[in-house]
Order: sequence, then C-alpha cells, then structure tokens
Amino acid sequence: MTSPTIDLDAAVREAADRLLAAAAEHRPCAPVRDLIGASDINLAYAVQQRVNETRIAAGARVVGRKIGLTSKAVQAQLGVDQPDLGVLFDDMEYDASAPVHDPRLIQPKAEAEIAFVLGADLAEGELDLDQVRAAIEYAVVALEICDSRIADWDIRFGDTVADNASAGGYVLGTERRTLAEFSPVEAEMRMSVTGQEDSVGNGAACLGDPLLAVQWLARAARDLGEPLQAGQVILSGALGPMRPIGPGAEVHVAITGLGELSIRMSEES
Repeated sequence: MTSPTIDLDAAVREAADRLLAAAAEHRPCAPVRDLIGASDINLAYAVQQRVNETRIAAGARVVGRKIGLTSKAVQAQLGVDQPDLGVLFDDMEYDASAPVHDPRLIQPKAEAEIAFVLGADLAEGELDLDQVRAAIEYAVVALEICDSRIADWDIRFGDTVADNASAGGYVLGTERRTLAEFSPVEAEMRMSVTGQEDSVGNGAACLGDPLLAVQWLARAARDLGEPLQAGQVILSGALGPMRPIGPGAEVHVAITGLGELSIRMSEES
C-alpha cells in the first residue's frame, strides 16, 4: 500500500494563509508543522517567502534582516539547535522616546542584541570574516521585540522559520561604534524587564561571535537568492535569554562598549 502523495505547494499556501490570518486578526494560530513538518528547512523558508511577498505587495519595504536562534540559551528555550533568518520591514522599527504600542504584537518577548548597519553589499566573493568586517559601517545596541503568530510559542524550527523567524519589531540605540572602536565578541550584556530576573549574556553567546553570526547570515541570505545590501540593518542575534514583555513593561539593556537603551511598552494591549 503506497502512502498518499503530499501536495507541497498546497501545504506551503495553507501554512502561509494560516500565519497571515493570525497576523491580520491579531490572534495566534495553531503551529504550521502539521502542514510542512517540524524541520523541513526548504518548505519553511518557502512559507516565509510567501508571507513576506504578501507584505511587500501590500506596500511594506525590506530594510534589513534578523538572525534568530544564535544563543544556546534561546535555542534551549525553544527546543531548536540551529540559527534561522527573517526579514525586517520598514514598519517594524519603534522609537524609544515613546511607549511602544503596536496592536499587531500578540505575545511579545524582548531580546538584547547588537545591531549592525552595512556600508557595503555582502553579495559576492567568499564572504569571509574580513569581508564581513569591512562591510559593516557601525554597530548599535538594540532590542528585538520577538513575537510569534503561533499560540503559546508552541514552535519547532519549521514553525519559527515559516513565521519570519518570530520577528515582531525592534528598537535601535543612538550611540554608533565602528568595529575599530568596539569588539562585539567581548561585549557583556545585561537586560532588565520589570519584575523579572535579569537576562545576562555576552558576545560569545551569539554563535561564538556576533560577526560569525553576520557571516552565517550573509551566506544563508545569498543562498536564498536575497543577499545583504548596503544600508540594511542586521539584528545579529540574542546575547542572552528572551523575556516576556506585557503591557506597561519597562525594559533596559546595557552592552559594554556600546551603550544603553530603554523602552516602555504601552499600557494598552
């Protein structure tokens, strides 16, 4: 007796439609691994691409990329063992000077990260570390507001990749440092969230070095046919564990050599 043939295109469409509906309705959905599997990287990125193409068709503009699951602590939290990548859109950046209020956020969590802004494309050549370093214009302290369209963060690798690497939004600090002034791997991070145990970590927790994370991203993005471009913001991955951030939460992060950043979530959910 033969197994039934699975229509992979239909599975990708259905998974994308499920995630798009959850985002539109601001209501989490069931995991999509029942449609695309828990670890099929090709199907997961096909779903992500379909979701992101829908956003672009509606007017959103790509301004950068994010690397997810670079910290062993975060991998342990989510039960995965490798990085992933997602897309940053122009409507995902928040201003630290005002309370963060975005009704699109469903179940947000905060991660402290180092963000890099590229001064050159990373599209050709070996994409070795020297090339990556040379392409980075400057670094800033960043908070990523992760979010999942999947209920209760019940995700596996395929789920989070399909869901744009669980991207929600981000906030950037104002102090810029070149790599001549700042060594990402030596950075120490502490993030506090109202009423919670501090999240602590360091640059080495991010794939051994945040620059290695950017190198991984540059190669992975090129393999997917969308290489990194000058001017893009790169969120290089968590330096420590995520923390939930509900209405009214105050978040403060300090990264040695890079500065500090504080945000407050709106009291409105």
